[in-house]
Amino acid sequence: MKVAIIGGGISGIATAFYILKQEPQTKITIFEKMPQLGGKMKTKEVEGFFFEEGSNGFLSNKPDTLELIKLAGCEDILLRSDDNARIRYIYKEALHRLPESAKAFIQTPLLSLKGKLRVAWEYFTPAKKDTSDETLQSFGYRRVGKEMTDVFLDAMVAGIFASTPDKISVLSAFPAVVKLEQEYGGLFRGMIAKKKKEAGPGGVLMSFEKGVSTFIQRLTQAMNAQIRTNTPVRKIEKKEGQYVLHVDDSQEYYDKVVLATPAYESADMIVNLDEELAKDLKDIEYSPISVVGLGYEELSHPLKGFGLLTTTCSKKDILGVLWDSSIFQDRVPFGKKALRVMIGGQRNPNLALKNDDELIQIAKKGVEQTMGIHEVPSVTYVKKYARGIPNYKVGHQIHMRNLFQRLQAHKGLFLSANAYFGVSLNDCVKNAKKVAYEVIKEGK
Repeated sequence: MKVAIIGGGISGIATAFYILKQEPQTKITIFEKMPQLGGKMKTKEVEGFFFEEGSNGFLSNKPDTLELIKLAGCEDILLRSDDNARIRYIYKEALHRLPESAKAFIQTPLLSLKGKLRVAWEYFTPAKKDTSDETLQSFGYRRVGKEMTDVFLDAMVAGIFASTPDKISVLSAFPAVVKLEQEYGGLFRGMIAKKKKEAGPGGVLMSFEKGVSTFIQRLTQAMNAQIRTNTPVRKIEKKEGQYVLHVDDSQEYYDKVVLATPAYESADMIVNLDEELAKDLKDIEYSPISVVGLGYEELSHPLKGFGLLTTTCSKKDILGVLWDSSIFQDRVPFGKKALRVMIGGQRNPNLALKNDDELIQIAKKGVEQTMGIHEVPSVTYVKKYARGIPNYKVGHQIHMRNLFQRLQAHKGLFLSANAYFGVSLNDCVKNAKKVAYEVIKEGK
């Protein structure tokens, strides 16, 4: 069986790994248009500072990535985040520590007394009678009140999806909280019944020595697939039961094709194969975002914590700041410190695509306003994404149901990426394993 996997990010590589783990004789070719594999999982080294271009790791509360690491023999490069990473902040009118206990929540100045009482009233708030989709904002206002939503949920969704509560589906982005309401009648009721906070992020943040690129390299080495970088696929057609890939000036034939590219790139490749399916893929929205890395020779701020997220009401030009050198201490030369600043998203989409110098100035101003940092960084790095993180709009689940139902008409064609069923590393690995199983099952 000849399988083409288009897209060399974690979704594509993990799909290839799982296919070969079960069917080692499969001939797999991974096509990647960029010079190196990894997609948005890339680490850039600048003068001894290691800046992540996207995610810096995964949470250990789900088994998917940990299982893949073990199977690939990569446990020796696994890196646990520093204990200080449990400390997080929200910037509203000033910087406040995110409360981690009921006592801390009662004492936090992030909400008024009225806002806190409204959160407590969630226990007595009746459950929604139907299962229709709604925005995170609608869900939050209904269950925990406007203040809690406009501060805590607003900051959270900016950090995970670079989105805003009014522009994202709670059912697709946070299915666990919807499940608590549907099964137990409310969030507090559900958490009490389960005796753990399934609705929260949970787990410990994990990464890899010297960044996520280390894992991409090791995972690729752990499997016998042909890797073709700098090789974009222009078009996919079907002839006599096989898929024809238009690569450079040639045509190549494969039994099965896995599209592990962003939805809009997949759409461009298959538009001649299925115009309606291509349209469904193009309709998936992405949030623009830029990452600005700042490296400091000396910094007076202790950076004791994970970082901060801003709120929309704070009216700042940055979404948040990750205190990278405190989360994983091997990211900087000894004695130095590093930050990563997130800019843009659904909150300020136009800011994300400014030129590098402007983005660096926005980042420096942002850390000055939120953290009081006046020192000048000795090293900077900018990575821009015009379409960075998928933004699951209301109706995303129905959209996916229809899209994948249409995909069934194309036997041998599969989708494996973060545009469909979750954006985290754990989500991508879980989906890749599922797709690999479907590829093998269909081949028998």
